Amino acid sequence: MVVDEVVNVTSNTLLGDLVVELGKFGLLLQTLGIVIILWIAFQIIALIINRKNRERIKKIESNLNNIEKKLDRVLKKK
Repeated sequence: MVVDEVVNVTSNTLLGDLVVELGKFGLLLQTLGIVIILWIAFQIIALIINRKNRERIKKIESNLNNIEKKLDRVLKKK
């Protein structure tokens, strides 16, 4: 009977420790998931901003080319 109590206490302690460790691991996975979701959100925002900047740069480049063409025409006339 004493042996049964020792086995029960030991198994309860081991199960409790296992549950605590699994809980810590679950919390770690949740934290990792949140970090990954935030990283993906920031990457999407950066992609959108970069796309807008690229469009603006292309527009500036085309305007610059137009100005260069007009300057070339003016200089050739003189």
